[in-house]
Amino acid sequence: MRVGVLADIHGNLPALDAVLGDVDAAGVDAIVLNGDIATGPMPAETLDRLAELGERAIWVRGNADRELVAAYEGGVNANLPYAVRSTTEYGASRLESRHRDLLAGLPLSVTVEVTGLGPVRFCHATTRSDTEIVLVDSPVRRYRDGFADTAEPTVVLGHTHMPFDRLADRRRFVNPGSVGMPYGRAGAHWALLGPTISLRRVDYDAAHAAETFRSSAPDYPGLADFIEQNVLTVPSDAEALSVFTDWAQRDDEDPRREE
Repeated sequence: MRVGVLADIHGNLPALDAVLGDVDAAGVDAIVLNGDIATGPMPAETLDRLAELGERAIWVRGNADRELVAAYEGGVNANLPYAVRSTTEYGASRLESRHRDLLAGLPLSVTVEVTGLGPVRFCHATTRSDTEIVLVDSPVRRYRDGFADTAEPTVVLGHTHMPFDRLADRRRFVNPGSVGMPYGRAGAHWALLGPTISLRRVDYDAAHAAETFRSSAPDYPGLADFIEQNVLTVPSDAEALSVFTDWAQRDDEDPRREE
């Protein structure tokens, strides 16, 4: 069993198409969709493309997916920051019932047996929360606490949009990075598992993607910023780590806080 892992697609269909081409060339047996799948400029189109994967796709819930279903059902989270709430409401307004059904009731984590690696646990943030922040430089305590309810030797997570591969508390933790909103290095990021672990990146035509968004999603809230900051350029790893470290510290103070 060889597995491709796609995390944090965020409705970026051009980036998804580029990654799926690379995934097909790698000859994977299954594709884990590791959360935060559709919220972005092209949510319905992204879900339609992923639905075409059929039984090859293994779906995992991210916080954005949970919030998108809630908004579709009329219960948007009023505690979300305005920018997040507006993009969530936009996404929900573009969905049909078949899209909602793809996202509703997804598991917080799944385990897949991968050739050469054995049982691998997949989750969006941690195995106890879809919003908890775990970074490449997080203390071992955060890894130990966030994944205390599982024992697989390899864990694949997402949520922070930055690829990494590190050991913590005698386990291996991998983040494939983000397909649609990468931090650190431009392109569309994913991971190939089995029999080893490979962090992969695919270039795609950013200018063409920008034009696609302008023509297909002109009403997407903050579209110009999304294009400028996530497609044409991306935040540096240092910038992203600084922001997420701040959020992680605030989470320690108030673990109920939503991002």
